[in-house]
Amino acid sequence: MIEISAPGLLATIQDLGRPGFGSLGVGRSGAMDALALRIANAMLGNEETAAGIEITLGGFECRILEAVDICLAGADCKAMLDGKPLPRWWVQSLRPGQTLKMGFSTNGMRGYLAVRGGLNVPEILGSRATDMKGGFGGLEGRALQKGDRLAALHKATLSPPLAFGLSSTIWQSLFESTAIPQPLRFIQAAEWGDYDRENQTLFTAQAWQISQDSNRIGYRLEGEEIIPMERKELLSHGILPGTIQLPSSGKPVIQLADANTAGGYPKLGVVIEADLPLLAQARLGSTVRFVPCALEEAKAATEKQNRMLDEIRTCAAFHLAP
Repeated sequence: MIEISAPGLLATIQDLGRPGFGSLGVGRSGAMDALALRIANAMLGNEETAAGIEITLGGFECRILEAVDICLAGADCKAMLDGKPLPRWWVQSLRPGQTLKMGFSTNGMRGYLAVRGGLNVPEILGSRATDMKGGFGGLEGRALQKGDRLAALHKATLSPPLAFGLSSTIWQSLFESTAIPQPLRFIQAAEWGDYDRENQTLFTAQAWQISQDSNRIGYRLEGEEIIPMERKELLSHGILPGTIQLPSSGKPVIQLADANTAGGYPKLGVVIEADLPLLAQARLGSTVRFVPCALEEAKAATEKQNRMLDEIRTCAAFHLAP
């Protein structure tokens, strides 16, 4: 069990979300960087759907009340365990009385704290993810607060304690991108053909800046406006995380983990699932650009990530074996 001493700017309990309820107006929610959480769970031997804590920009601190095995992933929040550095992509057994403290991230937006077995909070509609718009899931449907206590579904392995992880060269090459602007692959959506070549080129050629007015619902982008020959809005229809909409402002909005379930703005495309983690870690004020992508390439990128996760699970199983 852990007790929250400081939640930072925003910390919520998330898993891979609750897809399949959009027709009822229930959003997907779940981890913004699903790949980071999946890796952390794989390293702990958890089910992929196990719930962990998503920490936005750091500033998180907790006290260990009962022994627990953890893994840190995602953004570099300069974690310290009893004043000593604790790296990311690393599994560690923690003892009662220890303190885990994170600084503020200088690289990336969201860090993840996963525990062996996952966090023990109620499952609602097949998920433990926090839906703050709906006010359910996670811990009472809200962000974590000082004094909250969270239990793991598994007791820690203290004899011998766990301490293993990925080498820095591996995670730097696999999970981080230093490209500026950050390239994001997208598949053209239904209304892409409604825009002339000049507008299509404007969309893909320029660097778009992520607005400070962005959050888990969506990223607003700043740049040269896309002005169509004819402005139109559609009847509201279903949308998913990654959908790139073009409102009347002429500046795109990318729907993300807490995306609305329906909307009527034209859709330029959808960021492929494999690149959503890059977008989740892109800091507000940074720039992105869009690269057209074929469906086959999108599938191959997802399959590559899944193969990598299988390799991590195999390696972790060796360390976790009694």
